[in-house]
Amino acid sequence: MITEEQVMDSLRRVYDPEIPVNIVDLGLIYEVKVTEETKVYVKMTMTSMGCPTTEWILLDAQRKVKEVQGVTDARIDLTWEPPWDPSRLSEGARLQLGM
Repeated sequence: MITEEQVMDSLRRVYDPEIPVNIVDLGLIYEVKVTEETKVYVKMTMTSMGCPTTEWILLDAQRKVKEVQGVTDARIDLTWEPPWDPSRLSEGARLQLGM
């Protein structure tokens, strides 16, 4: 069975090319669900609506989730609610970014 932890580990390999921190530690992942045992749903946001790499990040996230053993389909939905803010950064991301 696919676990949320496996999915989150795969998403830790996705980086915003403009920020040297993975999307999990950036706090961009709002929800992960494993449905029908082999399908994964991810709800995420971006740091800003004008992010020029949004499509690339979404496609990379989908590719990485599909690499998890047993995943047959991955759906990545983008949301703007609630809006991202720096309080969502992990402690490690804060240190890495000098915050």
